[in-house]
Amino acid sequence: MRKKYRNEWKYCEKEADLLAIRERLAGILDYDAYAGTDGEYEVQSLYFDDYKDNCARDNVSGEGRRFKYRIRYYGKEAKKLYLEKKEKKNNGCHKEKCALSMQEYQNIIDGKAMEVFWGTQEHLLKKFCVDIVTKRFYPKVIINYQREAFVEPITNIRITLDRNISASDEIGLFLSGNYFRVPVMEKALHVLEVKFDEVLPSYIKAVLQADVRLQQSFSKYYLGRIALQEKKVRTI
Repeated sequence: MRKKYRNEWKYCEKEADLLAIRERLAGILDYDAYAGTDGEYEVQSLYFDDYKDNCARDNVSGEGRRFKYRIRYYGKEAKKLYLEKKEKKNNGCHKEKCALSMQEYQNIIDGKAMEVFWGTQEHLLKKFCVDIVTKRFYPKVIINYQREAFVEPITNIRITLDRNISASDEIGLFLSGNYFRVPVMEKALHVLEVKFDEVLPSYIKAVLQADVRLQQSFSKYYLGRIALQEKKVRTI
C-alpha cells in the first residue's frame, strides 16, 4: 500500500500570540479525544536513535526523507504505551502507530528485542525490533510538553498547541514521569503545528493567519538533544 503523506506546517509562537490563536480555534473546532476537562494533556515521548545518531544528523542536514521512532504515553501516568514511527518527506509527514505492552517495553529496554519480535504480530513493532538489533537503535532522550489539540474530523485537520517543551536523559524514569527536565526553548516560546491532507480550508487559514506567519522547520527531538548537550557543557 502506498504511504499517504500529510502536510505539516510548524510555527514558533510567543505566549500571547498562541493564546489568541487558541481563542479563535476554540470557537470553530473541537478538542481531540485525549483532552482533559481544561482541554490540555501531557505528552511524554521516549525517542530512539542509532549508534551514529543518524536521525538527529538528518535533521541537521535537512534530508528530504527521514524518520524517527518513539514510545509515547499521554498524561502523567503510563497507562497505555504506543510505538510510533514518524517519517518526513520534504514538507509531508506519515505516521505509523501501534499499542505496546508494558512487558514489551521492558524487554526492549532490557535488550531483549528479539523476544518481542517473535512474540508479536505487529508489523511496526517487528520492524522496530529488527532496527534495534541491526542498526543498534536505543533510547536517547525524553521529550515532554503540554498540548492542546483541535480537530476537524471531516477534512482530517489537526492543529496542536504545544507549550513548555522540555527534555531529559533520565531514561529509567520515563514511565514514572518523575524525571529532571531541561527547557528546550526560550521562556514563553511555544510550538504551533498544523496537519492536513490536501488543502487547508480558507477559513482555517484565516483563523491562523497562516499567510502572514513564518513557517519553520524544526524537531522537538533534535532541539531536546541540543538542550541536553548545552546543559552538560555548562556543568563541566
